[in-house]
Amino acid sequence: MQFALPDMGVRREDTVIVGRIGCAARFPYYMNTYGIHGIHGRAPAMRPGGACQPDLSVFVVGGDGDLLSIGGNHLLHALRRNVNITILLFNNRIYGLTKGQYSPTSEQGKGDQELAPGLRGAPLLPLSVALGVDATFVARTHDMDRKHMEEVFKRAHAHQGAAFVEVLQNCNVFNNHAYQQITSRDTRQDMLIPLVQGEPIRFGPDGSKGVVLDPKHGAVVVDVADVGEDALLVHNEARDHPSVAFALSRLSPNMDEPTPMGVFRAVDKPVYGARNPVPERPPGRELISELLHSGSTWTIE
Repeated sequence: MQFALPDMGVRREDTVIVGRIGCAARFPYYMNTYGIHGIHGRAPAMRPGGACQPDLSVFVVGGDGDLLSIGGNHLLHALRRNVNITILLFNNRIYGLTKGQYSPTSEQGKGDQELAPGLRGAPLLPLSVALGVDATFVARTHDMDRKHMEEVFKRAHAHQGAAFVEVLQNCNVFNNHAYQQITSRDTRQDMLIPLVQGEPIRFGPDGSKGVVLDPKHGAVVVDVADVGEDALLVHNEARDHPSVAFALSRLSPNMDEPTPMGVFRAVDKPVYGARNPVPERPPGRELISELLHSGSTWTIE
């Protein structure tokens, strides 16, 4: 983010980083901008009050624990209303601050001191949640590719409305190697699927793998040689309906199979607060006293 901000064309005096409780809450300290500390899970709710200030660049940072658990309700409605905000979810699939509790995104089988047999419920998929409430900008990046992160952050900031970015991030204390199966240098070419606007979705060192839409199973990975390049899904982040992006978001539920990276959806819709401008003052009401005594009033003796 420090490298990306100068390219966004914003002044640090017009930039606000909103944090909350948790490991990710230290983020505002690393930025030479204005910063706000909210309470756990409530960071997305702190932006709508400033929706009438379109000149502010507001970034909300949070973890998979607070944004998808105690703060899930605030996140959903910030995205649904299309508040002009950029939300960065640092997903390490664990509660780090409270010493290793499983979080809403923890993989099946994850155990802790409270759940010795291991977590049995399926993990929550952040991008599917965002697309399910019709978020207008949804993207994913990871902490092993700084250049990719910078580009995704800049795209998210340029979007008018609610932008949601999931950052796959390691926790080397309580969940080390959280995404090693897909982001390590040895496996990255085979496991990361780049989403490039207007191009067929294919991956692998020689582009031998691709993605197609199956009527029964949704988005599936195939060998290009078996289906032909014409059968591949052409990525279109500007589709008005989120169903295709939703299918892509569910390609790798446990993040141990080929996983899409990049911008899943980017569409233009009315921004919260922008479509209801403050009406002009009615003529003849120049003083606050005239306004207070207009219409239905009572005289109390």
